[in-house]
Amino acid sequence: MNDPTCLIDARAVVGEGPLWHPVEQVLYWIDIKNPHLYRFDPRTGEARAWPMPERIGCYAFRRDGSMLLALKSGFHIFEPVTGELRAVCDPEADLPGNRFNDGRVDCRGRFFAGTMDDAEEAFTGSLYRLDPDYRVTRIAEGLGIANGIGWSPDDRVMYFTDSMRRVIWAYDYDPDSGLPSDRRVFLRLGEEDGFPDGLCVDAEGHVWTAVWGGWRIARYAPDGRLVETVAMPVPRPSSCCLGGPRLTTLFVTSARIGLDPATLERAPLAGGLFALEVAVPGRPEALFGG
Repeated sequence: MNDPTCLIDARAVVGEGPLWHPVEQVLYWIDIKNPHLYRFDPRTGEARAWPMPERIGCYAFRRDGSMLLALKSGFHIFEPVTGELRAVCDPEADLPGNRFNDGRVDCRGRFFAGTMDDAEEAFTGSLYRLDPDYRVTRIAEGLGIANGIGWSPDDRVMYFTDSMRRVIWAYDYDPDSGLPSDRRVFLRLGEEDGFPDGLCVDAEGHVWTAVWGGWRIARYAPDGRLVETVAMPVPRPSSCCLGGPRLTTLFVTSARIGLDPATLERAPLAGGLFALEVAVPGRPEALFGG
């Protein structure tokens, strides 16, 4: 394993949501609070950005080349070629203080996306499942900051983070019904340890999580044991994904929001996009729609 390398000194306010596109073989990621969707090709260094009309929490790839976005006002279809944005539905139109945060597609093409109180004070967040027919189901409620989500290699365990509670939960997962059950604590961090944020699961079933406020990313075994820690040159790594041609590149986003001048002097690359090589690959990202 090598040390993290800064690919783009993006100075993102809240860089988030890196995903490796399994067809295009490029990386997408977002800045939530300076709302943009980004595309980066590691082979050429080419980068592209699409400004968003409001805060963007997460997204998913669709088979026709378009994308599904979870914006503050709900789910939208986005056409990267034309820039067209079409509203699908807003499951929280009655909660103007909430916004979408993290999300991911399961093995059957269903999009799970969570919400949170944008002020980060109330436990008003929920986790939703958007099916390929655009039917919305609320899976969980009473959440603080709905965050990283992923599945074990056999799709029988779902991991889901509530950062405000400093916890990653594990659920039994039924791929046929798309319903999680039997929630238990997979990981709980102490007050001095930072906050679990975005996550990804590798081919061995180990969970990589970014630790917001912890200057690190960490890898946990399926039984919750810490097996690896990677120091980051920034205090607020926010999310991670496995990508690249062999799915062995760990891409890590970060944030610079709320950092004082002294911390920014220590961490001038805060808000950057980073990468490092790891031994165990990930799995191809699922596409929305089955």
